[in-house]
Amino acid sequence: MDPTWTTAARERMARRLRERGIGDERVLAAMAEVPRDRFVPAALVDDAYAEAPLPIGSGQTISQPWIVAFMTAALELTGAERTLEVGTGSGYGAAVLSRCCREVVTVERLAALALAAAARLAGLGYDNVEVRVGDGAGGAPDRAPFGGISVTAMSSQPPQALLDQLAPGAALVCPVGHGGQGELVRVRDGRVERLVPVGFVPLVTGPAEPGEGLG
Repeated sequence: MDPTWTTAARERMARRLRERGIGDERVLAAMAEVPRDRFVPAALVDDAYAEAPLPIGSGQTISQPWIVAFMTAALELTGAERTLEVGTGSGYGAAVLSRCCREVVTVERLAALALAAAARLAGLGYDNVEVRVGDGAGGAPDRAPFGGISVTAMSSQPPQALLDQLAPGAALVCPVGHGGQGELVRVRDGRVERLVPVGFVPLVTGPAEPGEGLG
């Protein structure tokens, strides 16, 4: 892959995000830095910077760039936080988050995705990201409290275990709805804000079945 092409594609994407209302300069810089083409299947590299979600296997997707940027900006991070991501997927969202905070803990239910994401993140030098395999709805209580929590799958309501792991004044951003369609909400100190309509894969809880997500 021509590095000049990917750099130009990232810069165009960042400009497009700014035009669509993303105003957080740190988030825009992260989106312009992280090579999204390294987080999608090889067959889809040409579409890596398109404004669309892309399949990554195991029934999961990498969210469209605007959603990644919007959710990251909605956390209103200062750079000093430890943040939690629920649903590692390809690792792209964690990479973007890692440029906007001190440390990221990301939890993925499917071991195959988690292992691939961990290797990808390490290979690209994102050394402030810890990838865990587990039920993301339970969070990571041993690393709480978190200065922000991003949930990248849709549930009927924000999981209480995650709300309990928020630091005072910190935000949880989560898609809420049914059947893959709903709205993105932000919860901070018990207050709920409805942000934008979204579509996401469902949040699946509980341990993965043996072999789930493989093949």
